[in-house]
Amino acid sequence: MKKFLALLLSLVMVLALVACGDKTDDSNNGDTQDNTDAADFKVGFIMLHDENSTYDLNFINAAKEACETLGVEYTIVTNVPEGQECYDKAAELADAGCNIIFADSFGHEDYMIQAAKDFPDVQFCHSTGTKAHTEGLSNYHNAFASIYEGRFLAGVAAGMKLNEMIANGEFSADDAKIGYVGAFTYAEVISGYTSFFLGARSVCPTATMEVTFTGSWYDETAEKEGAQKLIQNGCKLISQHADSMGAPTACETAGVPDVSYNGSTEAACPNTYLISSRIDWAPYYEYAIKAAMNGDAIDADWTGTLATGSVVLTDLNENVAAEGTAEAIADATAKLESGELHVFDCSTFTVDGQTLTSSMADVDTDADYTPDTEAIVDGYFAESTFRSAPYFQLQIDGITLLDQAF
Repeated sequence: MKKFLALLLSLVMVLALVACGDKTDDSNNGDTQDNTDAADFKVGFIMLHDENSTYDLNFINAAKEACETLGVEYTIVTNVPEGQECYDKAAELADAGCNIIFADSFGHEDYMIQAAKDFPDVQFCHSTGTKAHTEGLSNYHNAFASIYEGRFLAGVAAGMKLNEMIANGEFSADDAKIGYVGAFTYAEVISGYTSFFLGARSVCPTATMEVTFTGSWYDETAEKEGAQKLIQNGCKLISQHADSMGAPTACETAGVPDVSYNGSTEAACPNTYLISSRIDWAPYYEYAIKAAMNGDAIDADWTGTLATGSVVLTDLNENVAAEGTAEAIADATAKLESGELHVFDCSTFTVDGQTLTSSMADVDTDADYTPDTEAIVDGYFAESTFRSAPYFQLQIDGITLLDQAF
């Protein structure tokens, strides 16, 4: 009997150990499976330019950060024009086994849509595009961020600098003119320079602005010449929505304060660089990649915000910025996040001398770009609300366009 009980006890202990072993193995297998899934998952990125473009470098850095955080394999293809080459690269990436493919420039959209139709088992995500919500494809998606809030905050820094220069007697309040170098007369650019101007004027109410366009997202010579033209016109501070170092270097040479975009230019322009706003694309990349890995639906239109960490400012150059700038930015940020402040509050600007009570925006883009959506909500223009990409195209008073050919 004693032998039987001992044998029974031994058997129970063996079974218990086996059970524990099974539990541990299941846990390990689960981890291994997750790691294997990540290792087998492939991500492709299509970039308009390379690291020499501040715009593309911002995307490239975010792509690397997101993929390395998630432990997935990735391929970044640079210098892909906004043409058939985009479709060709997307197809190559899909054929190479990429599960999800991202593109970073507005003109890539139609080619990404075609690729999505031809490769239904691959997810395609396009930054700055406008057509995902009307195309209705389950594997094609747009994303943007409320960067107009970041530009507004950068504008606050600009306005504070203008006030400092006025107080120092460098020019009068009536001469507080800003210059802006834009790429195209697209809604994205119009929304950007207008929000920047409204930020500046929120602290420097006499500010005005002149805008010139280059007709290219990246043309260092044209951007430099544009900035020089604006400086010669009497502009006391320059900002931009173009992707090279042309404007910042022109400002450094002339000793004119500059607000850049998509990243700090302080290293190259230590005497004039103030601040920069940018979209951090890493939160979106992580969100979309995780969704694709888990088989979850990806939003047709995803809009990043200050709260998601998608809209960020670079460090303020304290050697150039006016005293109190950091505090002014912090105050405006808190009001934006609480909803107390809206960038396009209709009480803060006019169009042809009139305060807006209604404005139809081109949200559901068609071939004729027909306005189709009422954009004034509760007294403000609700940007990036009805789709992720900007649709603010109003020409407000106080801003002069020197050319509109682009």
